[in-house]
Amino acid sequence: MSLLAPYVRQLKALVARARNRQLQPRAGIDFSSNDYLGLSHDPAIASAITRAIAEGVPVGSGGSRLLRGNAPEHEALEAQAARFFGSEAALYLANGFVANLSLLSTLPRPGDLIVADELCHASMHDGIRQSRATTCFVAHNDAQAFDDAITKWRSEGGTDTPWIVAETLYSMDGDIAPVDALAAIARRHDAMLMLDEAHATGVFGTDGRGIAAHLEGAENLITLHTCGKGLGVEGALVCGERVLIDTLVNKARPFIFSTAPSPLMAIGVGAAIERISGASGDDLRAELRERIEAARVHIGDPLGLPPPQSQILPIILGDDRLTMDVARVCQSAGFDVRGVRPPTVPVGKSRIRLSLTRNIEVEHITRLAQHLVPIVRAGIVEAAE
Repeated sequence: MSLLAPYVRQLKALVARARNRQLQPRAGIDFSSNDYLGLSHDPAIASAITRAIAEGVPVGSGGSRLLRGNAPEHEALEAQAARFFGSEAALYLANGFVANLSLLSTLPRPGDLIVADELCHASMHDGIRQSRATTCFVAHNDAQAFDDAITKWRSEGGTDTPWIVAETLYSMDGDIAPVDALAAIARRHDAMLMLDEAHATGVFGTDGRGIAAHLEGAENLITLHTCGKGLGVEGALVCGERVLIDTLVNKARPFIFSTAPSPLMAIGVGAAIERISGASGDDLRAELRERIEAARVHIGDPLGLPPPQSQILPIILGDDRLTMDVARVCQSAGFDVRGVRPPTVPVGKSRIRLSLTRNIEVEHITRLAQHLVPIVRAGIVEAAE
């Protein structure tokens, strides 16, 4: 038997269940990226990187941050990020996955308790899996479930530190966490609060500082701001107390043993932070809100969906094959619409995930609605082809 036969069988099984994944080239009008503010092509950010190249800033870092890879551009960005997000310190890492893996595999200690939202990102699940703390997952966005889990743990003799772990804005449902309730629970139980702002950074809060911006500066708070979504560049920034950042530098294996991000990307992230600040950033967010409102009027309301809480509009179809067929029809009409299936979402919750960005115009939304709404209403693709 061929050594590769098990993999062949596995892939064939995915195809049979309409769950096979394939890389696709970029094509069509953007309804799938996380480039919410359209900054990945922003001239001001590109100019900052171009100037840095002209001034001799290297393309590559040359090593891990603890070896020769620690560039002045990294340290300048971290100082800027700490000022901007309101934390004592910040650490720049390669991406959000590495950041979550670093945080959750390193900071919770043996004897601690991690209580996480069941719909947390895969990177958070992986970090929790590597932690030596006791762990449990609770119902999505149910603040009382977090409180109950900690109370139960205390009643059973837990004496160390509880960790409350959540995203502020969930990438598949587009809904917002009860951040203030979680913060109150953390204070009541002397717990650490870790919030992933990945899909909120740049879009929500004063100057785009995130949904939890008003909590920044609290000793028990750690926030994560990815730089490849609303900021349009690359990497991730962990913000918190200096002692926690120093602990990551000393103990977080994904950070220690990874090549540092390009210094040019640090320059780009710094320029993006400036771009989302002040009046210019407010203009970007206002334009995005126009797209969100247009999607509500032309797509959400006709399909009976609740008003969107964010720039992410899920259309849950349930069936895997139907989901991919609907996406295919939209793609054939010139729209980059993607279907999302398990295990990214729970079984029976396959969906079209519409990502609303400044890369599209209101006209594009109305045109997409003409294709999408009828076939979703019918629940079949053949009727639209």
